[in-house]
Amino acid sequence: MKRVFNFSAGPAMLPEEVLKEAASEMLDYQGSGMSVMEMSHRSKQFVAIYEEAEKLVREVMNVPDNYKVLFLQGGASTQFSMIPMNLMNKYGKVDFVNTGAWTKKAIKEVKIFGQANVVASSEEATFTYIPKDLKFSDDADYVYIASNNTIYGTRYTEFPKTKAPLVADMSSNIMSEPVNVSDFGLIFAGAQKNLGPAGVTLVIVREDLIGNPIKGTPTMMQYSTHVENESMFNTPPTYAIYILGKVLKWVKAKGGIEGVYQNNLKKANLLYNFLDNSKMFKGTAAKEDRSIMNVPFVTGNEELDAKFIKEATAEGLVTLKGHRSVGGMRASIYNAMPYEGVEKLVNFMAEFEKTNS
Repeated sequence: MKRVFNFSAGPAMLPEEVLKEAASEMLDYQGSGMSVMEMSHRSKQFVAIYEEAEKLVREVMNVPDNYKVLFLQGGASTQFSMIPMNLMNKYGKVDFVNTGAWTKKAIKEVKIFGQANVVASSEEATFTYIPKDLKFSDDADYVYIASNNTIYGTRYTEFPKTKAPLVADMSSNIMSEPVNVSDFGLIFAGAQKNLGPAGVTLVIVREDLIGNPIKGTPTMMQYSTHVENESMFNTPPTYAIYILGKVLKWVKAKGGIEGVYQNNLKKANLLYNFLDNSKMFKGTAAKEDRSIMNVPFVTGNEELDAKFIKEATAEGLVTLKGHRSVGGMRASIYNAMPYEGVEKLVNFMAEFEKTNS
């Protein structure tokens, strides 16, 4: 069996150790005689899996006691409407910093319920930077950002200070670097980049923001429903939660988020240093706002880009095609991508540049 280095933006690489452990338990989880996939979510075995996963989220991210940890379904995209249903309950207004395709989708959903006030946007520059010097409304129910922008390769290196609760879509950089949870009212993330397989969405929400949904909010869309039922109002995504727990154990073993962060910096610096010194390849994001998770780059020649992607794939460096709105290539180097994978990519890029110049 030959494993490839998968640079997909998501679903993305999982730690090999996690996959091997899950494989060994596929037919018989700890003597139960069944797979976790087949297990009742009400069983003692699964409740223990769930409780450990929640405990690990709290431990790894240092989640304060006045925050609830939820494992929900519907992907991060469901949160675009679930958040305003639960938090847009006083002024009917949300402040947005528009930094890409995913904030645009969230803006569209908020407009169903009230006013979406875009305080700043980098759309005029194809979202290649993070807006600075932000001025927020006094009457916003919350301020909404995407902490990392998968498509455009930008990230917040410093989070805005806000009077209203700060809400962050952290789908593509959750647990990649230390954050202070208490700086946020709500954090959410689809699992399929740094946390596990697609199918579970992590939500960390401050207690005072729960329990006052807008009129007409369906039961399933109320955070209080899931808090009161410990994410088991209906059948949760059991297997995805099980894998998420294993991934968090792996993070702990790597020195926690700080240990993972240092490795992520090392990987990102290796790739950016090459791009900054290359005559053929060029990074597309503003240097001061570069993501350490998603690195878009181009040659400036579409035919050369296509050739690079084809030849890289043959070398086991897969899913490097950039998003259609940016073009070129994109290397997503999430937590589970080993340093060796980025090293192999950089070596291949150097060879490709030499051969095609």
